[in-house]
Amino acid sequence: MIRHAFVPSPLGEILLSFDDGALCGLHFTDQQHAPPPPGPRDDRHPIARSTADRLERHFAGEADGPALPLRLAGTPFQQSVWTVLASIPWGATLSYAEVARRAAAPAAIRAVGAAVGRNPVSILVPCHRVVGSDGSLTGYAGGLARKTRLLRLEGALGDDRRGRPRAAGASPSLQARVPLPVPASGAGA
Repeated sequence: MIRHAFVPSPLGEILLSFDDGALCGLHFTDQQHAPPPPGPRDDRHPIARSTADRLERHFAGEADGPALPLRLAGTPFQQSVWTVLASIPWGATLSYAEVARRAAAPAAIRAVGAAVGRNPVSILVPCHRVVGSDGSLTGYAGGLARKTRLLRLEGALGDDRRGRPRAAGASPSLQARVPLPVPASGAGA
């Protein structure tokens, strides 16, 4: 059974969705594509509490936190994009074009943008670390102000005279800070 909890954050209230084994969703309550709260509320569930702790550490500036089990419903293409997102290191960014290349779909930049926008677990699968090819801050379901604050918190902004994001190296580690997404049953992945 899917349950939900609400977590306060410096960037606004966050809705968590989870089952007994994994976190399934993490959305700012006012962001684009935010679902309504599923099932009963359970703020004391172990997954809700461990996610709240992980978020608290993130907002305190801790790059690595405890791994959380994830179960992300999406198409195989979305899963491949989210796996690339999970590999972007703290303090770095990738362009949509580079995400498309790493997801083995170099011509699918717009589809990558759509998949990034549908990331069900923002912050932990860091879609805010994806920027335009020229380094511009474009698109974020939680709003560009939040994206800017998250990138500043992580030290990915303001490291040059133009205040542009720092790009991830040409071949960053593909080790994710969270376990790679596990397809939800029936998701076709």
